[in-house]
Amino acid sequence: MTDTLLANEPLIRIGFFLSVLTVMAAWEAVAARRRQRISRLTRWPNNLSIVVLDTLAVRLVFPLAAVGAAYMASKNGWGLLNIVTLPGWLAVIIAVLMLDAAIYFQHRLFHTVPWLWRLHRMHHADLEFDVTTGLRFHPIEIVLSMAIKLTMVLALGAPALAMVIFEVLLNATSMFNHGNVRLPLWLDKRLRLVVVTPDMHRVHHSVIVRETNSNFGFNLPWWDRLFGTYRDQPEKGHLGMTIGIEDFRTEQDLRLDRMLIQPFR
Repeated sequence: MTDTLLANEPLIRIGFFLSVLTVMAAWEAVAARRRQRISRLTRWPNNLSIVVLDTLAVRLVFPLAAVGAAYMASKNGWGLLNIVTLPGWLAVIIAVLMLDAAIYFQHRLFHTVPWLWRLHRMHHADLEFDVTTGLRFHPIEIVLSMAIKLTMVLALGAPALAMVIFEVLLNATSMFNHGNVRLPLWLDKRLRLVVVTPDMHRVHHSVIVRETNSNFGFNLPWWDRLFGTYRDQPEKGHLGMTIGIEDFRTEQDLRLDRMLIQPFR
């Protein structure tokens, strides 16, 4: 089974990626939460180009990626979950939960350390909030994030199946919770007990710093509640809030070349 996962992991991920992107884009078209001032034609080509560059950067620096690291850990008996005796299904659940917690703390770190924030702020500098915002990360940040993830995989001894599940979930939920989509308030209230919803994560993209430094979760909402970073609603409401950061507020800043040099500006 592990060999099959390794062989098909890229196809599995791109299949889920394209499916979720298509569904979210269609959902945004028919039930948008906020009216967008800047058109998709201005933003999407640049945001989607970043995805291509990120993918190439990760594959160049880490050819085996996270699933390959999990396979190596299992084969060599590395990591906590390869030392203790657990049912396979339980090891997968624990690995997914621990990796999600690690991503939460990594996200907080990238907001706290100034040079890491310079990389991460490109994600926040999008002037609109939609499915492609969830894909917009600087290639250097993506490479650093993968290095942190690989360290966690090897230390934890995460099963290869857990890594496939986690990578698919992380990518899918990032697109979902950045969606400019309208959910009934009663449904949003219930969903955010188990998953980060668009209304919950949109607060994190507020121009108000205290709101930017809240709701760090990408997949599970529990870490924000547990560690005191949860904020229920934006101060000015979802229709009145301003998306982005103060420093980069022109359409020129949305160009691919400007996005790539932004950490050094």
